[in-house]
Amino acid sequence: MVTAQEGLMSSNLSSTANRVLVDYKDAIQDYKVTDMPVISLFAERFTTETGGDVDITFAKPSMALEQIEEGDTPAYQHTDLRNERISVKEWGLAVGVTRRMLEDSRFSEMEMALNEARRAVERHVTKHFVYTVFGLYEAAFGTGVSGASILATTTEDNLVPFANAPHGAFYGKDATTLTGTNVQRLYDYGEYSAAELAALNTTGSHYMASGGAGGATGDLALADLTTAMELINSKGGTADTIMISPSHYKTLLNLADFTAPFTSTGDDAVNSKGGLDYVNNTSASGVVGQLYGLNVYMNHWIPKDRFGVFDMKVKPVGYVERRGLTVEEANPGFGIAGSYMTMRYGLKVIRPESGVIVIGA
Repeated sequence: MVTAQEGLMSSNLSSTANRVLVDYKDAIQDYKVTDMPVISLFAERFTTETGGDVDITFAKPSMALEQIEEGDTPAYQHTDLRNERISVKEWGLAVGVTRRMLEDSRFSEMEMALNEARRAVERHVTKHFVYTVFGLYEAAFGTGVSGASILATTTEDNLVPFANAPHGAFYGKDATTLTGTNVQRLYDYGEYSAAELAALNTTGSHYMASGGAGGATGDLALADLTTAMELINSKGGTADTIMISPSHYKTLLNLADFTAPFTSTGDDAVNSKGGLDYVNNTSASGVVGQLYGLNVYMNHWIPKDRFGVFDMKVKPVGYVERRGLTVEEANPGFGIAGSYMTMRYGLKVIRPESGVIVIGA
């Protein structure tokens, strides 16, 4: 015979159980100030006291100072400011604590639920960022363009209208050939005219078909990296980051040059790192190696037929946060007493020159 035991909430609802709830909510407040790696990696961060659609304005990257004669005007003196609209939405995520857990568990187990909820939020935000940056279609997020993923053949004309691509995009095909009221995003820069920039990589698109033999299986063509670097560098950036899928990572590990130890002398010799050290440190930093001096990051949300090259010193994405990660009390009806985590945010590609997406066959 099994004797039923009164739970904590049933026997002492007015004091101890309430104290546990308060402790839980105090603990979760720490996560409001904890930044998520994907946000700090990709995003220029903004905050707002309003919700809905938020318009932000920022200046184009400027060139270095040059010596000019009095009265002359520098060849590059754009005063254009770029304006972008970011839709801020409410996301309810991850039930944290139920009445049953309060009655039958200790706080350590509720803390485990808290940590899992926090990880669920991070997975959600990371997926949203990757789908936005890589131009992947996802109905729940509204990413991609006109209900489809962005391809190497997608034109700038299709990417410019907000209605087509609310999350924005890098430059598309034929960046200087626009119709109707679409506004050109590509300007002269350095020694390149807008027409010359649009002729790079044949069409000027920052969504390019891979030169690899089988991009769908994670193959890499080093020529893709140099082409991507040219597209970014010609517009004033400096490519410094490659984002790859686990399939691409496997391809890199099969390259002897990628896993060969680095050589060093003197005091640095004891700290020299080889490919296996990068493998060991992947979970800590996300960096799995370097190619052409670019840091290589792996992320499991990146599909095996795409990888990206970026200038992370100029963040490609604007991230607008209405409020940080918070706890909401669930309606105690139907015998449920609990909390769930929510956040209100929006994001969009705002710097179309700072990234290139390589798409496999």
